[in-house]
Amino acid sequence: MGEGRLTDKKSITEEERREIAERQGLAGFPHLALMRERLSAKARNEPKFRFYNLYGKVLDPETLKCAWTKVKANGGAPGVDNRSIEDIEQSEGGVGGLLAEIRMELHEKTYRASPVKRVYIEKANGKLRPLGIPTVKDRVVQAAVKLIIEPIFEADFHECSYGFRPSRGARQAIDRIAAEIKAGKAKVYDADLSSYFDTIPHDKLFLALRMRITDGSVLGLIRQWLKATIVEPDGTRKNPKGKGTPQGGVISPLLSNIYLHWFETWGMLIAKATGQVMSIVRYADDFVILARQWVDGFIQRIEDTLENRFGLSVNREKTKLLDMKADKTALTFLGYEFRYVVDRHYGSGKKYLEWCPSNKSVKKACAKIKEETQRRKLLRPVEEVIGSINRVLDGWGRYFRCGYPSRQFKKVNSYARYRLRKFLNRKSQRGYRLKHADTYYGELQKLGLIALTQGRYR
Repeated sequence: MGEGRLTDKKSITEEERREIAERQGLAGFPHLALMRERLSAKARNEPKFRFYNLYGKVLDPETLKCAWTKVKANGGAPGVDNRSIEDIEQSEGGVGGLLAEIRMELHEKTYRASPVKRVYIEKANGKLRPLGIPTVKDRVVQAAVKLIIEPIFEADFHECSYGFRPSRGARQAIDRIAAEIKAGKAKVYDADLSSYFDTIPHDKLFLALRMRITDGSVLGLIRQWLKATIVEPDGTRKNPKGKGTPQGGVISPLLSNIYLHWFETWGMLIAKATGQVMSIVRYADDFVILARQWVDGFIQRIEDTLENRFGLSVNREKTKLLDMKADKTALTFLGYEFRYVVDRHYGSGKKYLEWCPSNKSVKKACAKIKEETQRRKLLRPVEEVIGSINRVLDGWGRYFRCGYPSRQFKKVNSYARYRLRKFLNRKSQRGYRLKHADTYYGELQKLGLIALTQGRYR
């Protein structure tokens, strides 16, 4: 039975509930899955409807229980209260006690968001990326709100966005870019937004939220999280001052998508007004615009819209205008590199589009392999080290299986074998002696080291 027919029915059988729950990936929460399905159907069928009765759905016991399972599955560090997921599970009241406490506070409107713990992680360029870590309790409430409002906004989102959305991901975004370039849209506007998550204006974000939600209690929860004090590692407390949604919060990816959805809408309106034929491909705050040719003034209007209407900042140093057909031109997006290369395999001399892991992505993979084979880890059993390297290789290979990764796969495979050979020889005072094969290549295979190949991920 089709999705629309199921949600339109007044009574749903248990079998139909299970069907909906499985489709939504909520097999253990059929009541919540049906609730989300009906919200989605309502949003699709009535694009201008504003939802005003959502708060009760947030504090529904099944919603809160599901929210906990998602927070636990995602893991993460404790917030400012230093209370971890394990601490909650081992406490006197356990998980049930926490969920009962949350439900009571939400029902009595006494819930108050805690400050957000600021941590910094190093980026590939050596700079620090700020993350905001809410308490586990706040993450559960955020997850509950997300479970209820996500299907409403998902009904509106454009096909061109792929980040932090159900059943969508980076691979689809990469495939879409490749398809657009091969179809002739070789002129690319590769945008870079400076500190996007930290600069989203709260007032403009709430205008976007109110396009679909008028439930003041739900909006009030979101406002609490956005206004929460930020506690720096040195204990300094900072006020967000009307901007930003901390990376690290459960609700932040959805809020960021809601805001940039309206930029996409404006971009399409500008294209229509100027006669510009173009396609947008966006993953979170990374996006490209592709076209056969640029209409005069189109890019300027796009950047004016981003900065003046949406209050964001375009990083002019990193933002690029590319012509993919020009010699030595490459587009890097989500760790992949796109470029036209000469066909040498068949000797035709024609150019074809190649997309594969970027050199920076290869270096990151090799750095992780090196970390697993450092001298300080010589006491670890060989099987354990190889297991760790296999996890690095397999995760990297699954992500970069699109396009033409064979050449880069070989580089990573070669480096893994080099590091393991060095590790084995260091581990043995007299040098490692082959036990299972005549070569190190065969030996490492016998010891269980996997090899990255395209066939492995088909």
